[in-house]
Amino acid sequence: MADYIVRATAADNQIRAFAATTRDLVEKARSVHNTSPVATAALGRLLTAGAMMGTMMKGEKDILTLQIKAGGPINGITVTADSKANVKGYVGKPDVMLPPNAKGKLDVAGAVGVGLLQVIKDMGLKEPYVGQTVLQTSEIAEDLTYYFATSEQVPSSVGLGVLMEHDNTVKQAGGFIIQLMPFTDDAVIDALEKKLSEVTSVTSMLDAGDTPEMILDKLLGDFGVQITDKVPTSFCCNCTKHRVEKAIISIGKKDIQEMIDDEKPIEVNCHFCNTNYEFSVEELKQILKKSK
Repeated sequence: MADYIVRATAADNQIRAFAATTRDLVEKARSVHNTSPVATAALGRLLTAGAMMGTMMKGEKDILTLQIKAGGPINGITVTADSKANVKGYVGKPDVMLPPNAKGKLDVAGAVGVGLLQVIKDMGLKEPYVGQTVLQTSEIAEDLTYYFATSEQVPSSVGLGVLMEHDNTVKQAGGFIIQLMPFTDDAVIDALEKKLSEVTSVTSMLDAGDTPEMILDKLLGDFGVQITDKVPTSFCCNCTKHRVEKAIISIGKKDIQEMIDDEKPIEVNCHFCNTNYEFSVEELKQILKKSK
């Protein structure tokens, strides 16, 4: 099953919902960054959330960035997504290893640590929207639930999960976001809360063969759920040698000249997809001519 996101409404548009299956994109991130199981789980959860939240944006060129800055050994997570659900991301220390938590699960909260969640939406305006909240559990899903409630004033329920194989590849990954509109009836809210309290983990549903549509039917079937859209999603980095060259130009003539004076080629790494770009001394001389 290729990765995709479904968007839906329920209860006569009082509820909007998103559900995703993201195994392939999380596995791609794992292989690109060679992440440990706990780092894969943490990054995979935020990538899945970023992909779904990306589809909430309207503009073709809108960019969403989710950043976790915290004191745990993973040393932070950064994810960016566009409105077409192309997503990319990385963790500060991909090889972090931790013992399981008290429930015998991957200790994502321990890896992430105490800190902040920052949501940046660049919608082509003079200044991007920036929302910031304190991490509540560092499990990521609950932290995003808190972010939506406090920064965007949208009561939400977020579920995210990554299930690993014994060989440390990704077996299942996915998530859902369910949001209440301001005019939602109290009876609908109460019934939805009861339904959500009965839910097992996202990964257990995916592992049982449930599709995103089936997950939303389980959660919202009693409320007349209607699927409105299906969007493919993938791990996709838009870096190119030309874009990296522009980044080198931006550092200024003095620093570029120092690189040339070293008489050695330089290598520039893209954090998001771990691709290395090499520039020869001759190429650096050409870049110097273009810089101001």
